[in-house]
Amino acid sequence: AAHCRGRGHAVDWLGADEDPDQALPILARPHDRYLFGAWTDNAGRTPTEMKDFVALLRAHPGLPPADRVAIFGTGETQWGMEYFCGAAHRLAGYFHSPWPVLQIEQMPHGDADRHAIQEWADQVLAAPGRHTTC
Repeated sequence: AAHCRGRGHAVDWLGADEDPDQALPILARPHDRYLFGAWTDNAGRTPTEMKDFVALLRAHPGLPPADRVAIFGTGETQWGMEYFCGAAHRLAGYFHSPWPVLQIEQMPHGDADRHAIQEWADQVLAAPGRHTTC
């Protein structure tokens, strides 16, 4: 979020387990981009918290247009590449996101991960915008 703000973007940050009373007013506002992230759970599955968040979004105010949604995620390669960042890929498919999925090994750290995250954010936020939800 700090990198996005540093590039002049207004950012709303919501956790997947956010109280709906807090999340709904933010989700009801128009946003130029939605950056959704998820860790990968149990053999490449999407965590329950993220599924619940997507259901809340779908119900109120509705799914955003595909070109406004970019997905990032973490996973663990030790369980096999077929499961790596499975939640992020499922979300990207669900939203029909045209943006590349950012995949990071669990617990991002170091300059290489920071650089990859910043490059991805710069790419998906290249179009000037008013407001971004992370």
